[in-house]
Amino acid sequence: MVPTDRAGFVTESSHYISHTNGKAYVCGHAGIHIETTVSSNKEGAIMQFDIIINEASKTGEGASRYDEVRWILRENKMQYRVHRTLYAGHATVIARELCESPDKTVNIIVVGGDGTLNEVVNGITDFEKVRVGLIPNGSANDFAAGVHISSDVEKEIKAMIANADDPGSVDIGQVSYREGTRTRSRLFCISSGLGIDAMVCKKASTTGLKAFLNKIGLGKLTYVLLTVYSLVSVETADAVIEGIANDGSTMPQEEIKKVYFSAAMNLRCEGGGVPMAPRAVASDRTLTLCCAHGIPKWRAFLCFPFLLTGKQSFFKCFDTRRFRELKIRLSKPVTLHADGEYCGEVNRAAFKILPGRLLFLNDIV
Repeated sequence: MVPTDRAGFVTESSHYISHTNGKAYVCGHAGIHIETTVSSNKEGAIMQFDIIINEASKTGEGASRYDEVRWILRENKMQYRVHRTLYAGHATVIARELCESPDKTVNIIVVGGDGTLNEVVNGITDFEKVRVGLIPNGSANDFAAGVHISSDVEKEIKAMIANADDPGSVDIGQVSYREGTRTRSRLFCISSGLGIDAMVCKKASTTGLKAFLNKIGLGKLTYVLLTVYSLVSVETADAVIEGIANDGSTMPQEEIKKVYFSAAMNLRCEGGGVPMAPRAVASDRTLTLCCAHGIPKWRAFLCFPFLLTGKQSFFKCFDTRRFRELKIRLSKPVTLHADGEYCGEVNRAAFKILPGRLLFLNDIV
């Protein structure tokens, strides 16, 4: 018999799953760690959720957030399984395997930050089958802020339960680029960019500054401090852009000199609240290009503080425009990111909007 507690709930158990040729096998040694927990009453569960948790998010606070999620699901007689990420990219593997399950629908709750959400979205192979909810627990939480997801775990979980049969949807973006002789693509929920903003994201993931600032509650300062530092060493590149505008018209080819960054924004902020595209929302079926260009470095130091406050429209060096698709060619390779995840050093990239692609469980605005 399956063990239950005094209230009639099935107690927690855990096992390891190893993956061979894309198939999962229960085994007794370390592989992908999935803790299977049934939180239903004896009459059966109402629905099932798969929790993907990054316990390392926000310097280890993910575990406490998971405890809140677990007890709220139990109180609402929900059935759930827990999947703990063990390495970078693991959430993508987990999401892909969940898509291959025989379940008619898959309800995923992400407990983590923007990076964990990005990994999950890039693992989804069936967007009609999978619905995603988010309990934000990162250092930036730009996606949660952009669609107005609160920090109230109980409120958000109850919304996910209520919306499971009729989820909303949000736009996501896709960036394609060349890596050697291969063309690769990556989905993004917040932004994808070339230049100094991507350099900052790369440094944030490879230096100890982010972890240190998270420990003292100042994680959002990571990107601001690294931007100031990176301005000293950044090298600009010339660019040629063309594409399809938000109204469906063709954007004629245009040359832009001395580009510091070009970011395709799905939401208004990236980098812990920097309002690169103050009017962007994840339901308008467009992306917004934010580009800084054409000024000497000393003027960039004077202008960039206005970007932090969303006042960049007053300066000609900041260019914003809405589009459905955009191609950019650069005079030399620069760093590319997608939702803060490092993609590589590239001199060509193509961005496009995927309207309403992601089914979402939270109440979103």
